Parts: sequence; structure tokens; C-alpha cells
Amino acid sequence: MLPAAMNPAAASSPHSLATASGLLLGTVCAAMLLGALLGWAVGSWSIGLLVGAVVGIPLSVVVVYVVYSRQETT
Repeated sequence: MLPAAMNPAAASSPHSLATASGLLLGTVCAAMLLGALLGWAVGSWSIGLLVGAVVGIPLSVVVVYVVYSRQETT
């Protein structure tokens, strides 16, 4: 009748969905900012912004993967 007790190891996770989305958003924004600055330096900030966004999307996925895989091993 009573539900089984939860496993305490599974319940205690330092990362959440908000952490993952924050890492994704922060990495993409940082890459876009860097791309816009580099683009501005060479003459076209809008192209740099676009390149930063294109590079930032896979980079953000790698950042989330590294952070969460490191959490699993410790």
C-alpha cells in the first residue's frame, strides 16, 4: 500500500534543468558577443554575430555535456 522509499543517491543532484538551460543560453550569448566583437573589428559586426551564433550552438551542447559528465563521475 505504501510507496517505496526513494533512493537518496538519485534524489541528490547538484544540477537541474535550469542549470542546463543556463549553460546553453550563457554559452550561446558569449559566443555571439565574441563573434560580434571580432566581426566589428574586421568591419561587419552582423556577420560576426551570425558566425558566433552558429559556432555557439554546438559549443553550448559540448559545455553541457562536459559539465554533466563530470558530475556523474564524481
